[in-house]
Amino acid sequence: MHITYDAKGICASKVEFDVEEGVIKNISFVGGCDGNHKGLAALAEGMTPEEAAKRMRGITCGPRKTSCPDQLAVALEEFLKNQ
Repeated sequence: MHITYDAKGICASKVEFDVEEGVIKNISFVGGCDGNHKGLAALAEGMTPEEAAKRMRGITCGPRKTSCPDQLAVALEEFLKNQ
């Protein structure tokens, strides 16, 4: 299943990913810091949505109350809630 989430409070405007056979695949961010997003995707891909959300939820970026990992966690939690 392909998911697109409109990010809030970060440089990226969208977070996109697939969940196939219970694991996250093909994570991408639209806008923002390309290198960090590629690193984040490489670390989170292959994890279950539950585990990835648990690990990334609450991470902040500088003075912001959220971050790219946190927004991915929010998108994953929304996916899980709507299954």
